[in-house]
Amino acid sequence: MRSPNDLWEVIGSLAEDETTHVVTRLFAMYEERLTKDPGDEHALLFFRNLDTAVSQSTICNLNRR
Repeated sequence: MRSPNDLWEVIGSLAEDETTHVVTRLFAMYEERLTKDPGDEHALLFFRNLDTAVSQSTICNLNRR
């Protein structure tokens, strides 16, 4: 398994369409886990963190306009 620093470097070098694919794949993986087990703490945490990240990005983008 790669370290968080290594993964950060890889993410930074991805093309925009590849980044979208990574996010889509992560979403699908955790959605599947949640479908199999609605109480899956890791999946619930992923979606909670994803919601926070989306909200923060949206607010940040609105403030730039």
